[in-house]
Amino acid sequence: MTNDLDRLARARAQKWLDGEFDENTKRQVREMMENAPAELRESFYRDLEFGTGGLRGIMGVGTNRMNIYTVGMATQGLANYLSKCFDGQEIRVAVSHDSRNNSRLFAERVADIFASNGFKTYLFDALRPTPELSFAIRELGCHSGVMVTASHNPREYNGYKAYWADGSQVTEPHDANIIAEVGRITDIAQIRTGKAGNRIVTLGSEFDDIYLNKVHSLSLSPDAVRQFHDMKIVYTPLHGAGVRLVPESLRRYGFTNVTMVPAQSILDGDFPTVEFPNPEERPTMKMAIDLAEEIGAELVLATDPDADRLAIAVRDERDEFVLLNGNQTCALLASYLLSGWAERGKITGHEFVVKTIVTSEMIPAVAARFGVACYDCLTGFKYIAKVIREKEGKEQYIGGGEESFGFLAGDFVRDKDAVSACSLAAEAAAWAKSKGMSLFGWLKSMYVEYGFYKEGLVSVTRRGIEGVAEIAQMMADYRSTPPTAILGSPVVTIRDFRSLEEIDVASGTRTPMQQDESNVLQFLTADGTKVSVRPSGTEPKIKFYFGVCAPLPSEDQFDEVEATLDARIEAIKQEMNLV
Repeated sequence: MTNDLDRLARARAQKWLDGEFDENTKRQVREMMENAPAELRESFYRDLEFGTGGLRGIMGVGTNRMNIYTVGMATQGLANYLSKCFDGQEIRVAVSHDSRNNSRLFAERVADIFASNGFKTYLFDALRPTPELSFAIRELGCHSGVMVTASHNPREYNGYKAYWADGSQVTEPHDANIIAEVGRITDIAQIRTGKAGNRIVTLGSEFDDIYLNKVHSLSLSPDAVRQFHDMKIVYTPLHGAGVRLVPESLRRYGFTNVTMVPAQSILDGDFPTVEFPNPEERPTMKMAIDLAEEIGAELVLATDPDADRLAIAVRDERDEFVLLNGNQTCALLASYLLSGWAERGKITGHEFVVKTIVTSEMIPAVAARFGVACYDCLTGFKYIAKVIREKEGKEQYIGGGEESFGFLAGDFVRDKDAVSACSLAAEAAAWAKSKGMSLFGWLKSMYVEYGFYKEGLVSVTRRGIEGVAEIAQMMADYRSTPPTAILGSPVVTIRDFRSLEEIDVASGTRTPMQQDESNVLQFLTADGTKVSVRPSGTEPKIKFYFGVCAPLPSEDQFDEVEATLDARIEAIKQEMNLV
């Protein structure tokens, strides 16, 4: 197998040496052919896959790497599809990028190809957050857009997300159709470049103002902010695009005492102060939390490199910083929005919130308290955007999110938005203070009211050629031999999102599910435990999500009940051989 792949990779590499590629690229190919056969195999054994969300991969030369040629071929395929869909129209697209190495180079390449295909192309003058790109597509009446980013992946990665006319990442049928068109681009000679003319329009700070005004329109508690405007906040953009807009958004909301982490406010695609630019991880948050301890701040906010994900750290009753997980952040922000809407008399019975199938079941419990519907959708914010699109004109979207630190309030953006989420989190903290609570104290009171929901996650990484096959086999095994019980509690329901069937284990009854198809399995037990198994769509991982719940009789019993739930999650991991 390896020898066959080596021969295939070498033949593909030779085409690059014989083709119209730049000399620096050819030099690197020759170096691999002579001295790095394993790297050559990984770089050339296949084409970098244009998936349902776009491209993502390690940067470097080769057909399986992110470079100007693979980016160019993917963009030409997308351009061809747009030309077919909007034949006879002036096609408009928007392009942005984050702080990663080569992001500006790739963004300019994408813009040049779009413009060379005759499209009016809006290109931001420098890096911008992903949500502003989504907003720009809607605001400027674009048909599509591209955000060059690999989100919170390690520094060696880059990628791009493809967007449709509603400002969301592409969904069916466009995703499969775009993939097919990209597959038809087999040679770089098919890429149209160098004929942009005057079709590229630069977007600058004036457009930022339009977006930030919309973000400010989400404010629900200006009186509380005026009362606690000097609340000490620490913010870190983790060397990324959030530095452009998050501090200004907080200022417009009225917060006057925001301190940025100096070393992490420097734009740098090497992300030198962290191992991974992922704010979900406590080590990534260390510099911000240390600064907050030093200056006596009570709230820490962080965004990932493209500023679509938000992380929050708050002080507990022991005055120690606790990093909230994505489920807790989603529950708090949803509860804040619902409380604010209720206080203003805006809830009429036609509103809704959205969460993904692996996000905390606390969200529907909170929504029910306010008489608001909560809809489930597949993992990925494009599915939240799809629900918004389907309900548009019939029901009013308030907010929604996912466990992976993504949240969106309002519908003028159709992707997760850490710019607005940062401002609303700070405002929620001020609102809680006006009620005599801290954010953490408010969260504990929610657990008393709704039940103590606790979640866990294990990501199993399997890299390279063999890893893809191993992950596929794991999913096949769970389908052929599903667990019959979890920690002694019988599995009563199995949800298979690939066959779109909900299986009643006792009776064997199979009920069709009204959902989008995805390679996901869920196992629900008699005691309310939920285990979800899902291969990642963007990383070489298979993810296991755990959800457990127990009553919290009083806030004084928080530590005891949390320890019990944590122990239950750890026991599930051991039972499933994941530790």
